[in-house]
Amino acid sequence: MKTAIYIPDDIFSSVERIARRLKISRSELYARAVKEYIVQLETENITEKLNTLYTQEDSKLDHALLQAQKRALQDEEW
Repeated sequence: MKTAIYIPDDIFSSVERIARRLKISRSELYARAVKEYIVQLETENITEKLNTLYTQEDSKLDHALLQAQKRALQDEEW
């Protein structure tokens, strides 16, 4: 899809330089950068949700379950 956006001159100059160095088009560089930014935001969102979940949940093991796991693993070779 073709679109028009405003890019400040200093950023545009950096993009030109990097695109030449990587031997890719500006469009390709912008697409890669936006894709990476989206992945980063999604990862932050997942991390934020997990952090919220873990602050609400009690992660302590039930004592009986812990003992059962220890008995099950004591004969295992590591």
